[in-house]
Amino acid sequence: MSAVKGSKQYSMKVVPRRPGRTLLLILLIVVLLAAGAVGGYLYGYWVGMGGKPFALGQRDTLKVQLQDSRAEAEQLRQQVANLTLSSEVDRQANNSVRKEVIELREEIASLEADISFYRGLMAPGDDSKGLKLGEVQLVARAEPGHYNYKIVVQQLATQHSVISGELNITLVGRRDGELERLGLYQVSDAVDAEDIKLRFKYFQNVEGELSLPEGFTPEKIELVARSTGKNAAEASKTFNWPEPNE
Repeated sequence: MSAVKGSKQYSMKVVPRRPGRTLLLILLIVVLLAAGAVGGYLYGYWVGMGGKPFALGQRDTLKVQLQDSRAEAEQLRQQVANLTLSSEVDRQANNSVRKEVIELREEIASLEADISFYRGLMAPGDDSKGLKLGEVQLVARAEPGHYNYKIVVQQLATQHSVISGELNITLVGRRDGELERLGLYQVSDAVDAEDIKLRFKYFQNVEGELSLPEGFTPEKIELVARSTGKNAAEASKTFNWPEPNE
């Protein structure tokens, strides 16, 4: 074969084609890249976690302490609830007992007044005639300044007949240093007039509840009873403000 003059000649070499080796080479490169990525991640995680084990330990400790504190708070809350309930039960029991005591003392005071009255009724003394005013009975109520009162007006006679009349009751005391007089009708809803009507054969009870005005300090109670008719009579009596039964 003749060579063409003036052109450069190249030598050629036949290389066998191996597609399996190329694929293996690509796979190896992918594995190396993946290994590098995983290694980089693990290294970064290791570096990043360098100060966290202590923090994680503290976190776990605080979690335990928080749980303990919540448990203790719940126990304390339950104790407070129990104490509150116990206190309420005690308060209600004390109120109930106090109410019963007041009621019993009211009953006893009433019975004592009745006994005293009946003794006088059965044995009035000499040939006494006219009206008799019994002692003023006071029983303090739970609310300060409130009292139950009872006054007995009695007829003294050997032969009793129905009589009519009126009773006037006045509280004498001081307010702001000044002397003040209050009719019973001004402090008791059980009385609606200054003169209380009387009509009885043996005796009549005048009773109810009174409430002292704020700032008023009682000192005395004045009683004036008058009967009308053929054998009209009058009785008056002044009592120092009695020490109430509590």
